This record gives sequence, C-alpha cells and structure tokens, in this order.
Amino acid sequence: MILEPDRIAEFAMLWEHLTPPEIVAAALDLFGNRITVASSFGLEDVALIHMATGVAAGPVDVFCLDTDVLFPETYALMHRLRDTYPIMLRRVVPRLTLAEQAASHGEDLWTRDPDLCCSLRKVEPLKRALLGYDAWVTGIRRAQGATRQGAMPLEQDMRHGLCKVNPLVRWSDEELWAYVRSEGVPYNPLHERGYPSIGCIHCTRAVAPGEDPRAGRWAGFAKTECGLHQ
Repeated sequence: MILEPDRIAEFAMLWEHLTPPEIVAAALDLFGNRITVASSFGLEDVALIHMATGVAAGPVDVFCLDTDVLFPETYALMHRLRDTYPIMLRRVVPRLTLAEQAASHGEDLWTRDPDLCCSLRKVEPLKRALLGYDAWVTGIRRAQGATRQGAMPLEQDMRHGLCKVNPLVRWSDEELWAYVRSEGVPYNPLHERGYPSIGCIHCTRAVAPGEDPRAGRWAGFAKTECGLHQ
C-alpha cells in the first residue's frame, strides 16, 4: 500500500506521540508483508529487531547490506541475532566483489572516493533490497547528529518511491541503551569501545568524548552519510 503524502504526514503526526514499540507495531499492521527492516546491526537495529519480533505474527523480514568489509564483531552479531530471533535475514551484496571493484576502480577505493565506494557497495544494493516493498524500517534518530534532527516517525522516501519508518526517532542515547540493557538484547561490543555508529571497517573509527556521534564515519572527508538516507 503506497500512501499519499498527506496520509504520510497524518500518520507521522499521530506516531510522534507513540512509543517506539508502538510505532513498530503500527507500521507492521499498516504495511503487512510489504515492509522490511533495515539492519546494519548497530544498537538501533538490534533494538528494532527485538521490538518487531515481539509483536509480529510470524518471522520478520530483515535485510542487511553486506559490503564484504564489515567488522568481525558485526558478522558475529549477525549470526547470533539470526539464531536468537525469528527473522528472515536477507543478505544483500554488491554486484562487484572487492577484487572486481579494485580491477575497475583501483585498490582501496574508499581511501580516494568514498562516495563512489558507498554507491557501489551500499546505495545500489539498497535499491535491490527494497524492490517489491511499500515501506522500510530504519534506526534513524534525531540525536544522531545535525543531519538527522528533522527526521519524522514516518516519511516519504522519494528516492525509492515508498515509505520510511523511523520508530526510534525521538529516543536519546540514554533511552536506547536503557531499552537494550533492560531487555537483554545482544549488541555489538564495539559500542562500548567508542563506536556509536558502526559501518565498514576501513571507514569507521572510534569517537572521542564530546565529538559528534557521526564523526567516526569517513574521518578526513567532508562526508557524514553513506547516501542511504539522503
């Protein structure tokens, strides 16, 4: 079911006053089997998987964009979540292997043109991951940085022609951590080593106290987003 812009705005205002688990439940009810949950296995994503599997009638459709250069801790968590929760995990990979990308664009593309690297290994795979769906669930929160402060619980995704659901949009870091710990949700140990946002191993570093939460992504470049949410 593709919603008209005025209906999206209406639901966004209504959902602004719901708790994240209530937004997840409302979204699953509204979109049925035409909704999928995006997961890079960060703290937000494991919380969403826990919420969704707690209210869904059957296995939850979850996809991950496996760039082939995720942290070992991320891959380990991926397997643990698949064994813990009733999810149908779709691993979406780039069209080019790392060797093919190096042959076409040179070695270590991420050190020279991270925008192109993200386009090849994340943005294009996302388009394929969303084909056939009416909505996708993301872990976007306003507290993640200046680029996300205008996010709403439900948005129109113009690029992909569907709806984007952001259940955690109002939560602070403290609220997110409180939920994960109180519910015993498995999470990436890198979060406790200074990594609030975890992406590919070559383009993610730990964040110093007081830095913007997105400062650890693509350090040294004027880049704060991979292009998935632009």
